[in-house]
Amino acid sequence: MDNKSIVKTLKLFAQLLELHEENPFKIKNFTNANFKLSKYAEPLFSKSLEDLAKIEGVGKSAASKIVEFIETGVIAELEALKQITPAGIIDMLQIKGIGPKKIRIIWTELNIDTIGELYYACNENRLVEAKGFGYKTQEDVKKQIEFFWSNTGKNLYANALLIANEFEAFLKKEIEDIAIECTGEMRRKCEIIHQIEFLLITANKPDLQLVITEKLAYELQIISELEWKIITENQTIILCYFSDAKQFANRQFSLTAHANHLQKIENFNKEIFTKIAFENEQAIYEHFQLPFIAPELREGLNEIDKAKSGQLPTLIELSDLQGSLHNHSTYSDGIHSLKEMADYCESLGYSYLGICDHSQSAFYANGLKADRVLAQQLEIKKLNAANANFTIFSGIESDILSDGSLDYPTEILASFDFIVASIHSNLKMDEAKATARLLKAIENPYTTILGHPTGRLLLARAGYPIDHIKVIDACAANGVVIEINANPLRLDLDWRYIDYAISKGVMLAINPDAHRKEGYLDMFYGIAVARKGGMSKANCLNTFSREAIFDYFQQRKNKI
Repeated sequence: MDNKSIVKTLKLFAQLLELHEENPFKIKNFTNANFKLSKYAEPLFSKSLEDLAKIEGVGKSAASKIVEFIETGVIAELEALKQITPAGIIDMLQIKGIGPKKIRIIWTELNIDTIGELYYACNENRLVEAKGFGYKTQEDVKKQIEFFWSNTGKNLYANALLIANEFEAFLKKEIEDIAIECTGEMRRKCEIIHQIEFLLITANKPDLQLVITEKLAYELQIISELEWKIITENQTIILCYFSDAKQFANRQFSLTAHANHLQKIENFNKEIFTKIAFENEQAIYEHFQLPFIAPELREGLNEIDKAKSGQLPTLIELSDLQGSLHNHSTYSDGIHSLKEMADYCESLGYSYLGICDHSQSAFYANGLKADRVLAQQLEIKKLNAANANFTIFSGIESDILSDGSLDYPTEILASFDFIVASIHSNLKMDEAKATARLLKAIENPYTTILGHPTGRLLLARAGYPIDHIKVIDACAANGVVIEINANPLRLDLDWRYIDYAISKGVMLAINPDAHRKEGYLDMFYGIAVARKGGMSKANCLNTFSREAIFDYFQQRKNKI
């Protein structure tokens, strides 16, 4: 047992004492002892109780706990505190910038007890109004969580993309005559990235090594002449593979595809690459008598069969989107006003905006009571009257209540142009309960779009288990659109179920769930997920023109 483990345990004890608002003098005593011992050089485990108590800032109380830990491996009082503290709250104590006092507010007042829920709360601006917080603190917490996650060896695709783009841009700036392209999980746009991979061509490895180790100050492990492993300051792994120009297409092809994709290509053998240096990936697929398959699809599912039968879709593009649905404003928990959200949306080239603030049951998100629904709808009418080139559609993100009913009575539900129905509360359900709850909401004639179907938060919360097939079949039977929530933390509906939804004739909507203007940019990640699922423009509701989607909403309401 070394000093580090003793200090770490003592620190947690002091933090939990403060979290549970124990005696202030006791908290100060153990906090001070922890601080002093963190700088103490001599071994603590060999000292007696009396010697420990004599160390400046320690005292008898802290010394006795240290002796207890050395002799038994635990501190009984600490174990008792851990028993009454959710594991996610203990995890939060590892995040810089938020101490026990702030975490207590997060836990007891905001009812948040996991890091993932805290991160999503930052996205929804729920920390801004909490005591002791503000916009800057909220943004700092969000950044620290991203840093914390990156140390676990996994990254959200959005976070990994930022790291990859910065790394690539820096190398291109510092090294002459370098070619560099993403490959692996990044090129397939996987929702979770375990390691960032690049394929490079360069004749200047000595300078490249200096740039990585000195200018970037990253750890470099040279695995072989053709492979380097780089570990960034936040422990993200970057693998660099090397090739010459002649073999570049061959290497890029084999490094991009999932192993299952390569196995399903008839007569595929990597030895072919020792005989033929293909000009590009198109030529490789042609060699195996297949049409080109986009990198996002190369997962080894049914893409080879579709390619053989001529059923590969023309994948959706970001430029195909005509509007943005499911967005929030300051009426509930958004950062920007309705007009600011609309103006920014229009500036991005969209022709319509669906505003879907939270419904009244979402009290934590300033959900709209009936009078505020009316006030928002009146403002929408005024803004639409003032701009003939852009339309705001009045929607709501209606909570799906525990029994599957929608928030609000029917007369209020009928006042909206469309309704996104989502689950936000009572998330601890088994598959039967969660599926039944969703099915009832889907069967409600006022439900237009099913929002983030599983409620998952990537790297944070698995989401409630549902029978995807039953849910998708119900949406098909009731003409309900399924959302692909483009928030990088959600990306829900999972791309693995998109193909089945399309096969059942279900329309999907790529929604940013934006709580600030910049949230519209998350549509990029929604498009990535849609493409992985084999989605084309024709399968997406918000590729409809402004006139077409107006008619769609009207026709659906007329059927009620």
